[in-house]
Amino acid sequence: MNSEKKILINGDFLCRNLTGIERFATEVCIRLDKLIKPKEISLYVPADFPHIPDFMNIEVIISKHRCNFFPLWEHVFFAHFARKQKALPLDFSNITPLFYPGIVFIHDIYARLYPEDFKSVKDKLIKLYACSMYRHAAKKAKRILTVSEFSKGQIAEIYKIPVDRISVVNNGWDHFKSIKPDDTIFKSFPVLYKNSYYFSLGSLSLRKNLKWIADYAQKHQNDFFAVSGKAISGLVPPELKQLQKLKNVVMLGYVTDGQVKSLMNSCKAFIFPSYYEGFGIPPLEALSTGCPVIISNASCLPEIYGDCAHYINPYKTDVDLTAVLKETVSSPDKILEKYTYAHAAVKLQNILSNI
Repeated sequence: MNSEKKILINGDFLCRNLTGIERFATEVCIRLDKLIKPKEISLYVPADFPHIPDFMNIEVIISKHRCNFFPLWEHVFFAHFARKQKALPLDFSNITPLFYPGIVFIHDIYARLYPEDFKSVKDKLIKLYACSMYRHAAKKAKRILTVSEFSKGQIAEIYKIPVDRISVVNNGWDHFKSIKPDDTIFKSFPVLYKNSYYFSLGSLSLRKNLKWIADYAQKHQNDFFAVSGKAISGLVPPELKQLQKLKNVVMLGYVTDGQVKSLMNSCKAFIFPSYYEGFGIPPLEALSTGCPVIISNASCLPEIYGDCAHYINPYKTDVDLTAVLKETVSSPDKILEKYTYAHAAVKLQNILSNI
């Protein structure tokens, strides 16, 4: 690591619900901690954090400020402290301080590419802020990081910046190794039993494409679907009500990691019809359990999963999933070896060492 440039990580991800970005940030930091010298990197954490991993080498600095309003934390409290420390900010969450930009992960540019998904007044404000932060980060950040070649290409094309300003640090699945299956989910939903259902996991947002599952399930009453996930803001598809009424669909709500692993162990296949992703972690988790995956042939997914997955068109349901599962796919061993948080941490350390 370049000793002349101290890195200060924005620890706001520790104050949010554990979804894809927060998982990535947490798992990469845990592994990065094992690769660096003591206090080579610092983590600035809001006062209202619920939990901090046990780091050996990353210096944890707890702020006196809370993170109940993320823009204020990012652009005032975190930025001021980074400037005071003469440190280079590192953000995992698509934003970098307005007046003290640093290194930033832009996982995807969803709000820029799908503005029609943001319908309510609140969601339109979220879209406006997200798009302004994408543009600011793309134009002003010292270094841009992203999680797939697909996202790298989109960022470079949309914001007209050289691709050599963007580095790819892929996502991973290896946190899933330590998760123990929790079969209590089957007591709560006794209608589910081995090989009787297709399982879908993710936030109940529009891009996760519950519309595909709703349309398919309505056409195929003999196929059973278990759908888990938590709603994000107002980005909930109208098909949610349709799904709740279908007799061959069970809505699980929030499920723990252990319950997810049990559901993947027992399902007929994991289905992921999302029409837009920056990376897409859940199919990797499913493949690690030996579960077949059916994913959309859109965005980054073919890049990540290659010939290890079964593919569907996210906009058409005129297929037979039983027939889809009969298609030959390759072993997932190579991609499970390639996409790990351990590898991501090594890549990130190398990038930071050369800034």
